[in-house]
Amino acid sequence: MSITAEKKQELMKEFATKDGDTGSPEVQVAILTSRITTLTEHFKTHKKDNHSRRGLLKLVAQRRKLLDYTKARDEARYQDLIKRLGIRR
Repeated sequence: MSITAEKKQELMKEFATKDGDTGSPEVQVAILTSRITTLTEHFKTHKKDNHSRRGLLKLVAQRRKLLDYTKARDEARYQDLIKRLGIRR
């Protein structure tokens, strides 16, 4: 239920703010969003997998914290990020 290394590298390239960027909130949120999407698809077929559901809730909470941090620091970056990822309205 994890993402592949290739997918992770692709997300890092796409959302990096500078060359070699792996820890910016944009990259972290993009990786978390990919993992959340994968887990959401998993739950469509495995409805009773409550152990993984707890992990999903933790990922969503972590993404929410990073998004709140980004919004507090720079509203424009936040708006751009959620638009690029297709989350929220």
